[in-house]
Amino acid sequence: MRKIKETSSNNENKKTIMEFCPVSFTLDKISGRWKPLIMWNLRNGKKRYSELKKSIPSITEKMLIQHLKQLENDALVIREVILIMPPHVEYSLSDSGKEIIPALDAMAVWGLKNGTPVPEITGLSMDVNRLE
Repeated sequence: MRKIKETSSNNENKKTIMEFCPVSFTLDKISGRWKPLIMWNLRNGKKRYSELKKSIPSITEKMLIQHLKQLENDALVIREVILIMPPHVEYSLSDSGKEIIPALDAMAVWGLKNGTPVPEITGLSMDVNRLE
C-alpha cells in the first residue's frame, strides 16, 4: 500500500467524504479485491486461517494476512488465538461485520442480475434464490 501525505488535498477530500457520506464510509471499509470475499467466506461462522486460504485459492498469503489485519482493525473481523495443541487462529465476523452481510447479499444479487459470472473458485457458490 502506498502512503498518502496527511496534508494532501486528496486526503482532506477523503476525510470530508467519509465524515458526511455513510455509503462512502462503508465502501471504504469493505472495498478492495479481497475484503468482500473474506467477509463472505466468514458469513456462516468461524474459520481457521487455512480454511480461509483454501476457500479463496487465488489470494496470496500476504494479501490474506494484510486484509484480515485491516478488517480486524476496522472491527469487522475478530481474530481469536486458540492455545490448544496445536495452537491455531480462528477468524469470525464481529457483530458489526455481520451487519454488512445483507448489503453483500444485495450486491451479489445485483451482480448476478447484471451478468457477473460466479465461478466456483471465488468461494461465492450460492443459491441465488436464497438471496432474492
